[in-house]
Amino acid sequence: MSNRETDTDVILIGAGIMSATLGILLKELSPDMKINVFEKLSSPGEESSNEWNNAGTGHAALCELNYTKEKPDGTMDISKAIDVNEQFQVSAQFWSHLVKTGLLKNPEEFIRPLPHISMVQGEDNIRFLKKRFDAMAENPLFTGMEFSDDPEVLKEWMPLIMANRQDNEPIAATKIDTGTDVNFGALTRMLFDRLVKEDVNVHYHHMVQDLKQMKDGRWLLKIKNLETGKLDVHTAKFVFIGGGGASIHLLQKSGIPESKHIGGFPVSGLFMVCNNPEVIEQHNAKVYGKAKVGAPPMSVPHLDTRFIDDKKSLLFGPFAGFTPKFLKTGSYMDLVASVKPNNVLTMLSGGAKNLSLTQYLIQQVIQSKEQRMEELREFVPNAKSEDWDLVVAGQRVQVIKDTDAGGKGTLQFGTELVTSADGSISALLGASPGASTAVHVMLKLLANCFPQELENWESQIKEMIPSYGKSLMDNEELLKHVHQYTAEVLDLNEVKPADHSPEDLTPQI
Repeated sequence: MSNRETDTDVILIGAGIMSATLGILLKELSPDMKINVFEKLSSPGEESSNEWNNAGTGHAALCELNYTKEKPDGTMDISKAIDVNEQFQVSAQFWSHLVKTGLLKNPEEFIRPLPHISMVQGEDNIRFLKKRFDAMAENPLFTGMEFSDDPEVLKEWMPLIMANRQDNEPIAATKIDTGTDVNFGALTRMLFDRLVKEDVNVHYHHMVQDLKQMKDGRWLLKIKNLETGKLDVHTAKFVFIGGGGASIHLLQKSGIPESKHIGGFPVSGLFMVCNNPEVIEQHNAKVYGKAKVGAPPMSVPHLDTRFIDDKKSLLFGPFAGFTPKFLKTGSYMDLVASVKPNNVLTMLSGGAKNLSLTQYLIQQVIQSKEQRMEELREFVPNAKSEDWDLVVAGQRVQVIKDTDAGGKGTLQFGTELVTSADGSISALLGASPGASTAVHVMLKLLANCFPQELENWESQIKEMIPSYGKSLMDNEELLKHVHQYTAEVLDLNEVKPADHSPEDLTPQI
């Protein structure tokens, strides 16, 4: 072990979109702050943030049906959709600030305009969709959303899906043209390139093995250089754990009371990727359907146009799977290692409450390619097996915790921060909407962990994010300004064509 000890202001664990966002925010608000980043892989954005490991949807609740629900009295609850939409608007404003000030260049490399469509089949689902549309159309956040059950209109919106559809089951959809496709892998890499220029020390091939809080409140971390085997000690006033699914292990090692009675359940994802350019050209939207009974929200089926490395591609999925790993590059012992005396009852209760999810995952794991193709054909009736390849996407660890509303072992499907009482350490857990709301989540972290500094930072935050501290839904003039501003700066006013060739369409994973 080395005797070298390095002291710094902030340590960010993990080089994903969350650490990148927090790092940029802190350097904008406090340029002299000393920041170190430690990532066990060789480059940023290689796990959950990677473009092949997520759907690339700019989650603004425009098409994701799981963000709205029908209440027992028959009314439609869109409160979650409102929250998610406003959070995405915060991200779009911050990205616009970075582009406008020259900290990021070429926004088309990470964000593009793309219609968002919700599609359902069957009378009951159409009734639900129409009621959802009626509720959302009255809200200024969703201005421009259209509803149709006219087959001729639907052929214009989604020709690949409507082509040669033989069944007589009624079909309907909503469409809104202000949706986006976001390459979070590219954005993460661009942000880290900026951080390096801002004198942030980024250490790849470094793995945090242990951390503990010292008597003076600072944190001591033991970090191994995976290339040399050398073990160094680093101390910091504040630590952010942004290691994707592996965050739970480091949170447990921190020993903070807030880490107790929390567990994690890993769910893996797979996508079908089209390798036929003629098929790819027939689709230009993100089309989301309804999740099957027992499926987790992250498994809502969708047929997505994607732009990766300036190439147009087409993905369908995700198909859920199970592995005890918490990361694609993790260990098969991850799940077992996360079970502790303080959370074993929470984990067992979570398992007992979610038997339908377990059954669903088993069914998904044993599916053949042709069975997956049959699910794809519910979206694309003409889909041919030879036109589609199966690729492994990212790992997501769903949080299991004890809650007042759900009791012991409640499975959580959102993104949440776990922060110590003194605000000296915070960890990000959970999955969707995740990356799309990174700026909102990191602003929440600043409020929790830097409350004294936040008062001095507030005016600068408002310059970067005009809607900060305000509700866009309740301020239509501000909402209009934000939409115009972000669309202009991020160049979201028209869809740009992208070249593609067959060899570019299948990722090497």
